[in-house]
Amino acid sequence: MISAFSFGALLEHPDSPIHQALPNPLLRRFLMGLAMGGTAISIIYSPWGKRSGAHTNPSTTLTFFRLGKVKKWDAVFYIVAQFVGGAVGASLAALMLMQWASHPSVHYVVTAPGHTGVAVAFLAEVAITFILMTVILHVSNNPQLHKLTGLCAGALVATYITFEAPLSGMSMNPARSFASAVPAHHWLHLWIYFTAPVLGMLAAAEVYLRRNRAVACAKLHHENSQRCIFCGKPAIKLPS
Repeated sequence: MISAFSFGALLEHPDSPIHQALPNPLLRRFLMGLAMGGTAISIIYSPWGKRSGAHTNPSTTLTFFRLGKVKKWDAVFYIVAQFVGGAVGASLAALMLMQWASHPSVHYVVTAPGHTGVAVAFLAEVAITFILMTVILHVSNNPQLHKLTGLCAGALVATYITFEAPLSGMSMNPARSFASAVPAHHWLHLWIYFTAPVLGMLAAAEVYLRRNRAVACAKLHHENSQRCIFCGKPAIKLPS
């Protein structure tokens, strides 16, 4: 959230030299996408991400719980941590950036439906999360591709922010939307971001399971020396 607030302020606040130098909103969204995609990749491949599985999204955790790869109480505490971490990060960023975060052009990087309306925003969130989880499941369980899971996820985040953000604000994450809503006191339409991402990812999991495909683990990057909280192994070798 600190990354989202910081780059959001740099790119969207009217007093920012970067904003003034880049009048094209599509280009600014592209740069925001690169920043957020890079942040996601950094988290997934970081020592903490390697240890925890890089679950920053309750929708991801619930999906792997449905797939039988996360135990009930692990899922509960992961989701609590995701909401608390997001809210704390957003609150700290709001305090640090002050009027840069509260300015209407930044507005605490709140996720909100675009001019196309609530229904389009809901369907867009379902679609992008369905695609994201489909890619994660196929790539992370492929012996030749599984190390690229984080890169694929980050690339999709960058693409979505660039092109989909005008429709729904590009959340995909209930905890992320809640985090921005806390300092902004903006609760309108929050239900979209609490339901659509979960539906999209769970639907992707159901489609994946119907093809009788195996799921190795809930980690987004398992090929490392960090002990796995989900399977107890330091590293998992996918069958070739």
